[in-house]
Amino acid sequence: MPHHLSGSQGASGEGIRGIVAFIGIGANLGDPDAQCRDAVQRVRATPGIRLLRCSSLYRTTPVGPADQEWFINAVAEIRTELSPVELFTALKAIERQMGRTDGPRWGPRVIDLDILLYGQEVVNLEGLKIPHPEMHRRRFVLAPLCELASYAIHPAFGVSARGLLDRLIDPGVVEIYAMEETGKRKVEG
Repeated sequence: MPHHLSGSQGASGEGIRGIVAFIGIGANLGDPDAQCRDAVQRVRATPGIRLLRCSSLYRTTPVGPADQEWFINAVAEIRTELSPVELFTALKAIERQMGRTDGPRWGPRVIDLDILLYGQEVVNLEGLKIPHPEMHRRRFVLAPLCELASYAIHPAFGVSARGLLDRLIDPGVVEIYAMEETGKRKVEG
């Protein structure tokens, strides 16, 4: 089986209009590669979401406790009719379905789905912050985001994803684990 995330659209999302959003995907327990791909398929099957594209898979050093396995990370670009809260709720439901349980901050996980950007909206609710409050500090988020949309503007900073990545001081290792299928040029941090 090839190691990539397919961006083709299933029937559930045909004709969806709405906001373009970016979702961070990560896992380091079990079979992280398969879990990331499974999560993308579950996002694709969610009513009100149309999967547009997915980045390559990236192998990344963990943030936080060093005594854990490396992560597999990716970013998905979607178009959604769901509100930010509805999208967050749908992503948390997918995490639970896949066996995610509460654990330590930045600890190991079977799957992690985070809303990185939701159009140009800034959301500041209890438990939901958009843009993701750590994305501008994380190479494992910015490298796959730049692969898809280097021009995406961080609404709080007014800087593109490429600009954030170029300025980033992050010692974390981020390397291509599996190329996405179109073969376009990849971003390596």
